[in-house]
Amino acid sequence: MFDELTQVDIDKMNKEIEERIKLRPALSEDVLVAKSYGDLSENAEYHEAKRKKNQNEGRIAYLRNMIKTAKIVEQNKNPDEVGLFDKVTILFEDDGEEQVVTLSTIVRIDATNGIISKESPLGKAIFGHKKGERIFVNVSQDMQYYVVIKDIKKGQDDSSIPLNKF
Repeated sequence: MFDELTQVDIDKMNKEIEERIKLRPALSEDVLVAKSYGDLSENAEYHEAKRKKNQNEGRIAYLRNMIKTAKIVEQNKNPDEVGLFDKVTILFEDDGEEQVVTLSTIVRIDATNGIISKESPLGKAIFGHKKGERIFVNVSQDMQYYVVIKDIKKGQDDSSIPLNKF
């Protein structure tokens, strides 16, 4: 299995790995200092320092694995079709509401700001479609709906969307 990522995603991930590697000495020192406080079974500082160190190592391993297994994708340059980083105005037929969403890769989603993954049910449904098309969105057996693409504003991967954190 692989994740579709852009070169900007890979670059951002490599930069975060470099930053996290620089944190290693300080995190290790925090563990040693907290360990010196005594009985480890009741030493909250030690457990917190270990948690932070392990979290950092886990994030490094996660990012390295994502990079290793990634498939690099390019943006859809077709001006008439929904592609990565495009701002798409969609009409939800059931309630008549419009919403603007931006399609992104899985590592840079932020649903509260309308940035959705192209692998999400809505993202999959509208990706590659054109303005004016009516599209069926299948979330689950119990949740399906139709949307209409009202407008497409072509975007580009300018790296303004940050990587998701833990």
